[in-house]
Parts: sequence; C-alpha cells; structure tokens
Amino acid sequence: MRATLMYGAGDVRVEDVPDPVLREPADAVVRVLRSCVCGSDLWPYGAMPASEQGRRMGHEFLGVVADVGSRVSGLKRGDVVVAPFVWADNTCDFCREGLQTSCRHGGQWGLNGVDGGQGEAVRVPQAQGTLVKLLVGEDSELLPSLLTLSDVLCTGHHGVVTSRVAPGRSVTVIGDGAVGLSAVLAAERLGAERIILMGRHTDRTDLGRDFGATDVVAERGEEGIERVRELTGGDGTHAVVECVGTRQSLETALGVVRDGGVVSRLGVSQYTEVPMGFDTLMRNITLTGGAAPARAYIEELLPDVLDGKIEPGRVFDRTVGLDEVSDGYRAMADRKALKVLIQP
Repeated sequence: MRATLMYGAGDVRVEDVPDPVLREPADAVVRVLRSCVCGSDLWPYGAMPASEQGRRMGHEFLGVVADVGSRVSGLKRGDVVVAPFVWADNTCDFCREGLQTSCRHGGQWGLNGVDGGQGEAVRVPQAQGTLVKLLVGEDSELLPSLLTLSDVLCTGHHGVVTSRVAPGRSVTVIGDGAVGLSAVLAAERLGAERIILMGRHTDRTDLGRDFGATDVVAERGEEGIERVRELTGGDGTHAVVECVGTRQSLETALGVVRDGGVVSRLGVSQYTEVPMGFDTLMRNITLTGGAAPARAYIEELLPDVLDGKIEPGRVFDRTVGLDEVSDGYRAMADRKALKVLIQP
C-alpha cells in the first residue's frame, strides 16, 4: 500500500510500504477514507533532522474496518470508524479517569512499528478501546466534520473544558489555526458570553466569527494584550485557550487572563520554561491544559456533529489525494491552507 513518510524538514514522500495485517488478537485493520495534515505536523516539517529512515506520518483518520482480531468485540468488517489521535485500551485506570493519552497499554500513531494515518490503511492496536463506530455511510457528507473528532475538535473542546469556560464567562482564544477555531466553536457550544479570537488572517477569523467569536484582535504582543484589556474593561477574560505553542503566545495568554482566571495550553510547546513568577502567584492564575484525551470526548461531541448543530469540518479548506500530500504540507506551512484534508 501507499503511505506518507517524512525524511526530514521539508522532505515528505509517499512510498510503498507493507500492507497492514493483524499482529495481535486486539488489533483491527482499517481502510482509510479520510485523513489530514495537522498543525503539529508542521513542527517536524520545519525542523526535523534528515534521516535515512522515514517517519510514518498522520494521527487523524477515519475509515472502514477491513479486519478484526479475535479479541475485538463490537466492531465488524464494513463498520465506519474514527480513531482518536492516540490509541488506547480505554479500560486501564488512566483511561477510566478520562486520560487516554496516558493509557498504560496505548501509544502514538507512526511510532514503534505502528502505522500512521496518512496512508491507505492502518493497523489499529487496542482496536476495541480505540475506535468509535460512526453510523454513516462511506460517502457521507459528514465525513470531514466527523474526522475532526480524531483531534482538532476534541482538542479545542479540551482547552475550553480545562479553562473552565461556562455560560456567562469570557474566553480569549489565541491562534486562528484549526485548533483555535475549534476552541471558538467549543466555547460557543458551552455558552461562553464573550469569545475573543486573537488572529490576523482574515479568512480564518471570518470563519471564527461564524463559529461564534464575538470579537477579533489582530494585534500581537503588548498591543494585543492592551486591546483585549480594552475590550474587557481592563480586566481580561476569565479563560484563555492558547493554541500556538510559543513562548510569546504564552506570555500573551498570561497578559490577557483575568485575575483568578485559567490559561489552558493546547499548542505543542516550543519552550521549556514557563514565565510564572510572583506576579502571577499574586493574581491567582491557574495554568493547565495539555494533550487532549480525544477518546474521552468523542461520544459527547458526536451527536452534535451528526445532527448538524456544529460544522467543524469547515476548517478544511483544501483537499488532496495521497500522492499530493507533500503539496498539502507545503500549502499549510506557507499559510496558503488552513487545514488540508487527504482523500486516499
């Protein structure tokens, strides 16, 4: 079969790889219907050291079950399923606490001999705990929105939940990428009274307004902090969802959060030190967030997607075939595409 591998910064190739097969009784094999390029894929795309052995790519996919192991129940060949961006047994103590990203028997796609989602098919370990059945057909118009359940919608929702967004509260979302826009959608869904989106790409912030943003702040740094403060009577917002991952974006988050508020980090951290000193201590600021346990949220969000109450699939603004994946990476890296959908 064909699959995507990254050999170094800017070097993405689609090559022939062995077809996935069942290795363990808890495995399933899924034929991929849709996958995509994630914003987090752009970090290695920009900085990965060159390697002679390519790294399998892709952690967001949905597809059709092609085969199941003897210990897999509740799934059969022909079922349409979505996979969260880590695989997990969904039964260990961490999973039962809603932290499938720390599953004792789980792992990440594309590592340690596990397939990546940007290919024609995937061997899914711990399939019964990982995969969620979708009661739609292979040609459903909802597939793009359902695909967001594998990562970006659940990640945006995670940031909103961990920053304690609730009806009547205010939130600032930093970053107008797919995760940031998903956080806006999630905040509106949970009844936030004011949603400030910080971003400077008009096509994206316009979509953010459609998703529920009440205000858009294009300024960055101190100017952006000052603008958010102006919009909130000098106080800042109760919650901040930081969706970029740079030191500057975190400093902005701490600058726009209200005293007693919560900052949730979603962006893949490109820093190792957190600027939280005596001033933030005195302001009673809470810093939280992290990798979203998408599997914990899928059942909650799925009905609203199926009913059309939310349309998170609108974050996809370009579709490519598998052999065009390198073009999709380049388009996202060059900010010519918001999020690229892959249709093998």
